[in-house]
Amino acid sequence: MTYLSHRLTNGIRIIHKPTNSYVAHCGLTIDAGSRDEHFHEQGLAHFIEHVIFKGTQKRRAHHILSHMENVGGELNAYTTKEDTCIHASFMHNFYPRWFDLLSDILFNSTFPEKELKKEKDIIIDEINSYKDNPSEQIFDDFDGVVFSNHPLGRNILGLPKYLKTFDREHIQGFMQRTYATEEMVICSVGRIPFAELIRMSEKYFGHIPQGKRQNVREAFENYQPLEQVVKRRNHQAHCVLGGPAYPANHPRKTALILLNNMLGGPGLNSRLNMAVREKHGFCYNIESHYLPYTDSGIFSLYFGTEAGYIDKTLSLIRKELNRFCNGSLGHLQLKRAKQQLIGQVAISFESNLAEMLSMGKSILLYDKVDTIEEINEKIEAVTAAELLETANEVFDPKRLSMLTFKPR
Repeated sequence: MTYLSHRLTNGIRIIHKPTNSYVAHCGLTIDAGSRDEHFHEQGLAHFIEHVIFKGTQKRRAHHILSHMENVGGELNAYTTKEDTCIHASFMHNFYPRWFDLLSDILFNSTFPEKELKKEKDIIIDEINSYKDNPSEQIFDDFDGVVFSNHPLGRNILGLPKYLKTFDREHIQGFMQRTYATEEMVICSVGRIPFAELIRMSEKYFGHIPQGKRQNVREAFENYQPLEQVVKRRNHQAHCVLGGPAYPANHPRKTALILLNNMLGGPGLNSRLNMAVREKHGFCYNIESHYLPYTDSGIFSLYFGTEAGYIDKTLSLIRKELNRFCNGSLGHLQLKRAKQQLIGQVAISFESNLAEMLSMGKSILLYDKVDTIEEINEKIEAVTAAELLETANEVFDPKRLSMLTFKPR
């Protein structure tokens, strides 16, 4: 596996993986997300992701949306707490068409007032739709519990009262503050000579003045565990348990990834799925997650169940957490857990689109992309002692918060 990299003179980085596929995937990842918003800008990063497709000096909205679709391509974008990505999938001979569109919407968008108003209504509808889905909303609300009074705790979609105030001046101010060349990565997986990709990047992006991030991200400090119960008109109860975890560059990040995968990862043989669902039938869905940020992270454990099973389910969960904290992991169990994670990583690499998106994020975080061999080496290097130390730190009952949605 080969990754090719280059940096333009203005600081924009390029990361490329050559393939023989007829389909290419290419995007621009920007180190700017919802945590970079000021308090009154909640939802602005996500709003920009929507309205950046709504018109440029030479294209109207329908021309932008049709430009790649007319040749069978797919245009998409997403916003997270820390980054924004605009990307497309297309036949490999349409790289020039994509670069022309990407540079146009990124640097020449006009943000027509009529389109801004329309998109505000769409996003408010999106916000309301999440309220109808408690199993998704509870994760957003739990972020607010763990990262209380901090930008990481705010909903990426924002709040309608702030969303309604956004205009072209707000958008341009945020982009000037955060969309700097030093914070941009062109990521590509496809059949194109790397020299040609560099030449195209220079043509469409090389003229942009070099710039660095103007705002400094607020560090998260003074975490206080909290248990909160919210009454809702739900048939089922929903619960999230968790707390702060390691940042992306922490030496025990891989240990926590492995630990999380064993506890409540996607495998049907995860400890929680086997103990709570398969053995006792207390819930349909139980899972755990670890999400690292640049300077912090969050571990969360979710389950949905009948209200009468909450305490029994929590008792089983705490029993599994205690097993990890007490060091009851045998050599064979550790070996199997590593092999399972290595296999899951290998399967994930089969998706060129997912890999392209991951490459951009990796460059922003580490200025490099690990090969599958390097990832496997890190997994194999995790020791039982590391897992024990990690479990006792992250699963410490005194550091865990809990949010529960109970039926009225």
